[in-house]
Amino acid sequence: MKVSAKELRGKPTQIIEQASRGTEVVITIRGQKKARLVAYQNESKTKDVQDRNDDIFGLWKGRKALASVESYVRSKRKARVF
Repeated sequence: MKVSAKELRGKPTQIIEQASRGTEVVITIRGQKKARLVAYQNESKTKDVQDRNDDIFGLWKGRKALASVESYVRSKRKARVF
């Protein structure tokens, strides 16, 4: 489906709905193709959560000196005597 930039300004909701249904929308300016509007693909939420967890705890990965991250953090939080 081809639409001009003027049509996109006039009825954006209808054009975006068409794209969300799977129709590829090509946006033109003065008859020249300038952009393509396609449906957004959702990734699985479990993969996203797993990636975030890997990023958060990545600095502890592979540290042999630490038996447990929890015990290491507790030891660092103990009161210090100067």
